Amino acid sequence: MTRIQARQSARDILQIIPLVMRTVAAELRASGELPAPAHFGLLSILNDHPRMLTDLASIQGVSLPTMSNSISAMADHGWVRRAAPAPDGDRRIVMIEVTPAGRAALERVARCAEAHLADILAPLDLPARRRLKSGLGVLRTVFGTNGAAQNGRRGKRVFTGTEGGRRPADLRPKRG
Repeated sequence: MTRIQARQSARDILQIIPLVMRTVAAELRASGELPAPAHFGLLSILNDHPRMLTDLASIQGVSLPTMSNSISAMADHGWVRRAAPAPDGDRRIVMIEVTPAGRAALERVARCAEAHLADILAPLDLPARRRLKSGLGVLRTVFGTNGAAQNGRRGKRVFTGTEGGRRPADLRPKRG
């Protein structure tokens, strides 16, 4: 793939992902399954394993107070809890973990989102479904855990969204 083709693919991805996520978020709000759709992502991250508040803020690209407010709202619903101090024993560091109620909410929301997306995708004909599946496979390979780790090892800087709104110099369009 040429650099120009890669940039066009990047633009396409950056246009379609927000459209998909807005569609899912609107459905989740309308169904009453999740008051703040951003909590779905947090529950998904925490479902893997407990994390510190600072880690969550960094992953989501938000400030500590913003993340603290989100965690408090989720704790009010009974979806997460502030757990024992971190393994190093520092009492200032509290781990955030998903509760059984949070896992149940995550499963409900995932089923709701999946059903909504399935309804939208159902009219696709077989060739379109095959192309979609193939494209999703490519994205999974490139952005999956192993693919992302390999990209980082190649010396390319990965844009995390936490650089104060500025793009790293190696990701800015080249002039000339």
